[in-house]
Amino acid sequence: MGFATPFLWSLIVYLLLTAGSGSVIAWSPGELVAGVVIAAIIGYATRNVMDERLEYFFNPKRWLLLIIYAIGPFFFAMAKANIDVAYRVITGKIRPGIVKISPGLTRDEAKTLLANSITLTPGTFTLEIDDEGNFYVHWINVPPGKEKPSPEELCGYLPKWARRIAE
Repeated sequence: MGFATPFLWSLIVYLLLTAGSGSVIAWSPGELVAGVVIAAIIGYATRNVMDERLEYFFNPKRWLLLIIYAIGPFFFAMAKANIDVAYRVITGKIRPGIVKISPGLTRDEAKTLLANSITLTPGTFTLEIDDEGNFYVHWINVPPGKEKPSPEELCGYLPKWARRIAE
């Protein structure tokens, strides 16, 4: 199953992205050949990764939680941050700085989810994650005395959701 699974997933994604390129059927013959070749290269290159993480990646519970997270908590955090950044732009009350937080996440997937969530939220930007799992984040307004904030002070409930989804 090492080659077949990533090959099939890659081919399906490729075919979905290129649907409509043919005149008689959904794909031109050249597009089908290109899809098989590209999927074969991706399948060969990722055969070991997919075997190790197949059950992890395709867990329906994780996908459901991710969808709930994107529609609910993450959307709310982005809306709140947009209002805060707009306030800071209008008033000029900013105190930018780089802070370090330790969310305590162990899996790379959870760290990636949190880092992307922080970066996509206006007013914050993840600069680095060190080997110990500490995040270095540029924050638009570091409150006085909060140069070493807790993860909740910086990004609220996002670390808990990253742990719930990806750990």
